[in-house]
This record gives sequence, structure tokens and C-alpha cells, in this order.
Amino acid sequence: MNLKRVVVTGLGALTPIGNSVEEYWENLAKGTSGAGPITKFDASKFKTQFACEVKNFKAEDYLDRKEARKMDPFTQYGMITAEQAIQDSKLDLSKINLDRAGVIWGSGIGGLKTFQDEVDNFVSNDRNPRFNPFFIPKMISDICAGLISIKYGFRGPNFVTVSACASATNALIDAYNYIRLGKADIFISGGSEASVTEAGIGGFNAMKALSERNDDPSTASRPFDKDRDGFVLGEGGAALILEEYEHAVARGAKIYAEVIGGGMSADAYHMTAPHPEGLGATNVMKYALEDANIDPTEVDYINVHGTSTPLGDLSESQAIKKVFGDHAYNLNISSTKSMTGHLLGAAGAIEALACIFALEKQIVPPTINHFTDDDQFDSKLNFTFNKAQKREVKTVLSNTFGFGGHNTSIVLRKLD
Repeated sequence: MNLKRVVVTGLGALTPIGNSVEEYWENLAKGTSGAGPITKFDASKFKTQFACEVKNFKAEDYLDRKEARKMDPFTQYGMITAEQAIQDSKLDLSKINLDRAGVIWGSGIGGLKTFQDEVDNFVSNDRNPRFNPFFIPKMISDICAGLISIKYGFRGPNFVTVSACASATNALIDAYNYIRLGKADIFISGGSEASVTEAGIGGFNAMKALSERNDDPSTASRPFDKDRDGFVLGEGGAALILEEYEHAVARGAKIYAEVIGGGMSADAYHMTAPHPEGLGATNVMKYALEDANIDPTEVDYINVHGTSTPLGDLSESQAIKKVFGDHAYNLNISSTKSMTGHLLGAAGAIEALACIFALEKQIVPPTINHFTDDDQFDSKLNFTFNKAQKREVKTVLSNTFGFGGHNTSIVLRKLD
């Protein structure tokens, strides 16, 4: 089958280290930490009292106040980044076939704050069932894709992928597949998450998944460091306009990168722990490279899942060595979660933007907060510790893995 080519023609970002793509990229290059004490609620009773929050954000600065009240923050983030991406793409909606334009979004949890607030209200009012009429549509994960499509009139495929922390990359791969199969011309894709709530922090604390470095939040996310003690919860989102290549060229669009492959796999091992030998991670990277029809030696940079957990970081590094062999030592590897924290279902979207940053600027963003080497890791691997590195970057791979054993990898290339 003659598959279509797929390119990225628009970007939007709302992250813990920047409320626009430009600001996000600037802080990636600087190695800026987005972590700090939680401001959204009193976290003094929690084991973890910090997170990577979106900063200087008021929904009414971006959205109609009345409409914003009908949305959970995760949907607000999605609507805002989608608008940024549409503006960046310079799409003229009056000149495209809206029946062939769709939205595929990713969110691992959806409207967690809405659910928490409504249950709190129910309990505090003597269990009197006075629920907000927007409770259900604000909470459900798919509403973000639905509202984006309503705003722009996109009548093509429309849904949200839910695969825990792999959700946004799943969404991007699905959009890529629809376009290359000739079933659509354009997608708004990406992901958003807003889990910095009492329920989010409390739930992940109960799992012992979060860092508890309350004395120094800015250095708490320490991927591949000997003293890493869990991930830092983040929030925000990112949107990408994926477009069929000829369609983009015909309208004179700026092309940031080409999507050339995607892989998906399952660990089939444990509810929350990664496979100890990195089996799922190994398979998903192999599948992505096979789908891209490239040799492992063609990859220059891997934006790893790298959450700063004891088991996950080790498993992923072992998988990289299995897949790339000796070429693993020629790669730059970095975890931008060291700066942004872990955006759960939105992680793959902002990390795809970090990969495009590497392709655009020929700079690999760093893994910050490295203080102590861990003998479990191969010291010959280049984890791009603490400072961004300039190098030729033509092809990048991004990994995202989720609870339940969900694994996704996507491959992007600088357009010739």
C-alpha cells in the first residue's frame, strides 16, 4: 500500500516551564526546573508537598469566562494549546475539507479535580444529591477532543486515547496512522492533564510513587541519579497539528518535522512496575524503528520516559542497550521530566515538542539534577546530564510508558 507522509505543521504548549512553545523551548535549553511548593491547595498534611504546576495561569485570560467554567482544567489546557497550534499552523479553516480533519487527544485521568470537587460537595452537604449539571461532561476524558472539534468544526475521527502515561503518544500515533492510510488530511493531536489535586497527590503518595524531597523541590526529579526517590507530578498539555505532506506543501505550511514511525507494546507483567528486563520497552522501540523503516544507527537522540523512579529508569536504560547495541554509546539520551515533572497522560505531547526542539535547534535538552552516579547504569551512556548539548540531530525517538504495562514510541525526523 502506498502510505502517505505525515508532517508536523503547528505547535502549542502550556507547561510547568513555559506557557507557550517559545517559552518552553527557552527553558528546556536553560535546564530550568518547574518544581516548587504546591499552591493549588494546602499540601502540608501530605508526604509530598510540591509539584510542577503551570504558573501565572488564569483560564479567563485565554477562554470566555462562562465557557471556562464548564471545563475541567485538563480541558482548558487542551483548548488553549489547540488554539496555539492552530494559530501557529496558519490553517485557513475555510479552505480545508473539515470532513477530513479530526481530533485525537490523550489524557490518562481526565477531570480529576471536577470529580473530587463534586464528591466533596456531596459529602459536605449531608449527601444531598445536588450535583452540577456539567459534572459528567466536565469529568469524562473524551470531552476535550469533543470540544476542540466543536470549536473548529472538525468532523473527522474524534476520540481520546487512555493508556495511562502513554496516552498522548498513543494519540499522536493514531493520528499519524489515520493520515498515512489516507483516511484524513489533518489532525489536532496531543494531550493534557490536570492531576495536581489532593486526590492526585494523595493517591500517588499511597503508591509510594512520588518523590518526598520537600526540602528541595527543584532538584527532586533526578532521573538516573543514585538518589532518585520517585517522580514529581506535573500538569499542562501540548498540541501538534499533524498533516498529510502534500496537503501541507500545497498550502505553503511551515513544516517542523516528519513523523516516520510509531510502535506500541505491552509488558504483560505487573499493574505498576515495569518489566525487570525491559521487555516491553525493548519491543516497542524495535517496533517503532521497524515501522519507520530505519536502522537503529540513524537515531541521534532519545527522549526517554525517565521518570526518576528506581525501577523504571534502570529498565529503560537496559532496553536501550539491547535495541541499539554499540550505537547506544553514540546517542544522546535525556529525560526532560527532570525539568517538567511527569505530566502523566500529557507527557508524550510535551516530550514530542522537546524532540522537535532538538531537531529545530540542533540542541539536545538536558537531564538536570544529576548529582551522584549510580553504578547500575552504564557510565558510557550519554544521559546529557545537567547541560544541554549541541550536536547534529536528524532523527529522534520518544518513549512513554504507562501503568498497566502500556508502552509507546514515536520517531520523528528533520525534513530533508
